[in-house]
Amino acid sequence: MISVLCVEDNIQVQTLNKNLLEDKGFTVSLAMTIAEAREAVSRDMPGLIILDIHLPDGSGLDFLRELRKTSKVPVIALTNNKEEQDIIEGLKSGCDDYIPKPYSFSILYARIDAVLRRTGRLPEIITKGVLTINPLAGQAFLSGTDIGLKPKEFALLLLFAENEGRVLDAEFLYTKVWNAPLADGKLTLQKRVSDLRSKLEDGGADHTISMIYGKGYMFGRR
Repeated sequence: MISVLCVEDNIQVQTLNKNLLEDKGFTVSLAMTIAEAREAVSRDMPGLIILDIHLPDGSGLDFLRELRKTSKVPVIALTNNKEEQDIIEGLKSGCDDYIPKPYSFSILYARIDAVLRRTGRLPEIITKGVLTINPLAGQAFLSGTDIGLKPKEFALLLLFAENEGRVLDAEFLYTKVWNAPLADGKLTLQKRVSDLRSKLEDGGADHTISMIYGKGYMFGRR
């Protein structure tokens, strides 16, 4: 599961990108300023950064130059500027791609796909018996047939598949997939896991999700 940090001061753009990227199977964190972006990368470096150039507390390019001293994380820069010199400056500062606003999500997603491929960070297809999982497309197939997982179901399956044979507790699963504390989400988690298990078993998967009483859930062969 690829983590994406979106650095953007427009809350509407932030919310739209977050929802659409999570539907594609990414985990998404948000920053509205350079200061928040610095704090985010110091806690946990993401797999990709989508960076607005014009931010309330300075230029995103200054943050990018600072970041490039210690990290090669892929960065896609966003800006209202369409001038050739601005694009050249962004590329010289170390961004991997540059998208002028306004843009469509299909363009952003295509650029993300291209950048991840070019930088060698595209997640590999996961195969578990007759189950095939495509992390970037957000799809899972059983014997070649798409089993039509909802975004949260897919995120759970990917997390389980990456941790086959390990018991994952409810707090860990909910925090990773919903990006929030478990709190009152136990029933939601139980329902999503149950639906996912049914889809796997009804489709003839040779792997399933077992509930380990008092400990959590484990993905493994049936």
